[in-house]
Amino acid sequence: MPWEKALPKRGRAVVVTGASGGVGRAAALAFAARGDRVALLARGREGLAGAADEVQRAGGEALTVTVDMADAKAVDNAAQQVADAFGHIDVWVNNAFAGILAPFTEITPDEFRRVTEVTYLGYVFGTRAALHHMLPRDRGTIVQVGSALAYRGIPLQSAYCGAKHAIQGFNESLRCELLHGKSRVRTTMVQLPALNTPQFDWVLNRLPGRARPVAPVYQPEVAARAIVHAAGHGRRREYWVGGSTVATLMANAVAPGLLERYLARTGFDAQRDEGEQSGPGNLWTPADGPHGQDFGAHGRFDEESQPGSSQEWLSRNRGRLGRAALTVGAGVLAARQLTRMTRRQAVAGDMPG
Repeated sequence: MPWEKALPKRGRAVVVTGASGGVGRAAALAFAARGDRVALLARGREGLAGAADEVQRAGGEALTVTVDMADAKAVDNAAQQVADAFGHIDVWVNNAFAGILAPFTEITPDEFRRVTEVTYLGYVFGTRAALHHMLPRDRGTIVQVGSALAYRGIPLQSAYCGAKHAIQGFNESLRCELLHGKSRVRTTMVQLPALNTPQFDWVLNRLPGRARPVAPVYQPEVAARAIVHAAGHGRRREYWVGGSTVATLMANAVAPGLLERYLARTGFDAQRDEGEQSGPGNLWTPADGPHGQDFGAHGRFDEESQPGSSQEWLSRNRGRLGRAALTVGAGVLAARQLTRMTRRQAVAGDMPG
């Protein structure tokens, strides 16, 4: 598999937050397929148990830790539990989040605060806990799982978009500090497209109908491959995954006002399907908790979801492709130079002595 060469050796100690379902679940399995030891952090016990079973069957070693990422002390304790079990922490993947699908004016202050605490401060607390164990060893990689929405806000997701923008700024600041200190600890960010995960049946939804991702939709394994690759190539500041992510970020850079008008016209209907709303959401309690179920990595959009992305493959292999292009280019230049030299020698041989 493509990710098997991402890290120089197998059996690294990896932490994945939000690992009970969706992208976190898929990423945990991708690390396990390498033989890594994977600490699964989440609130939902049913989801964690299912994830641990899949990690072990995939060839990895699993450690489950029930934790709310909005609780800084609990996150510190979880990190220590992982370090005690695995000896150290090589890779920390921040992925846990919460969301609300509703107009901003229909979100209460407590709800907005909760999304911010889980989705933004959860990354801050996770990063701080990871650095506590990585900096003394002067090694390790932190992967921040981001989104195209870290650059381009869309309607009905003000709390989530605000948190993702905050993570982007926080991560850039931290990278500067690590570079200044000449640290060998790396942090990188992976910006994802819309994905087929259970989140759309978990999210607190105040819209008529059922929540859905904005098409095109990719399978969570696309994100998982990018995350595992980023864990082994942390020097690179950022990865864009999926053609829709690239198109969104480029359009936002060139014509943000035009994109806003387009999203105002299309962004509401693009995020809802026909049918009844799902349950109360997982904002305050996990949907896969003691009275819930294990949702797994995939949502209900398998039929329309793309299993791969040529853009994601190109992004992961741009260094190799760059070297190949340079080699081909050098070969072409050498061939041209040799042709010129041959022609000059031929002309010189035809001249009278």
